[in-house]
Amino acid sequence: MQRRSEKLNKEAKRGNKEAAALMDIIAKIEPHLGEGKPAITCELTPDEAALAKQLYLLSGKPTLFAANVKDSELAEAENNPFVAKVREYAAEHHGCETVVISAQIESELIDLSDEEAGEFLSEMGVKESGVGQLIQKSYSLLGLQTYFTTGEKETRAWTIRKGDTAPKAAGVIHGDFERGFIKAETVAYTDLIECGSIAAARDRGLYRMEGKEYVVQEGDVMLFKFNV
Repeated sequence: MQRRSEKLNKEAKRGNKEAAALMDIIAKIEPHLGEGKPAITCELTPDEAALAKQLYLLSGKPTLFAANVKDSELAEAENNPFVAKVREYAAEHHGCETVVISAQIESELIDLSDEEAGEFLSEMGVKESGVGQLIQKSYSLLGLQTYFTTGEKETRAWTIRKGDTAPKAAGVIHGDFERGFIKAETVAYTDLIECGSIAAARDRGLYRMEGKEYVVQEGDVMLFKFNV
């Protein structure tokens, strides 16, 4: 930060407005770091936070703690005093959340089928694997979400950013999909599962046509129409 300040200060004196704005941000973050606090917990406006990314501060990156417990302790992890200490430390010093996992259980789940894994977790008194929760929290932390494409041969999940429009989501599959985007046939995952088929979802009015301005939602199942 100090080395960067020297360079930015010279640029700011030459009239560089962005450098001057970064100097103001550094003036806020530097004493915060001096107190032993990570940059991510420094209070900045949305515009300042966006500009601060140019500083590439390690402690300014999104953070997530994983608390590893014994397999026998996972079901009652919320009552575990050690987990509580980790949560408290993560929240106070990093302003972040903590996910509880059991590495032992996760290693055993690797060799099981989905059905067997579900039964195993149920026997342990747990609804979802720790890795599953870790992935969900990581996606949320990074502003990511998932949508699906499905057909006779396969169903695939695609990762996009929250707020992405339908053409942008289509571009994740192929650039031509985005350039020649016409419309997106869309149904929510939960509605599709409840109906049992796209035909049934269409009959109930849950299968809809969305245009270029549509913001894709978590779990959307989509079929893109395009022409290039």
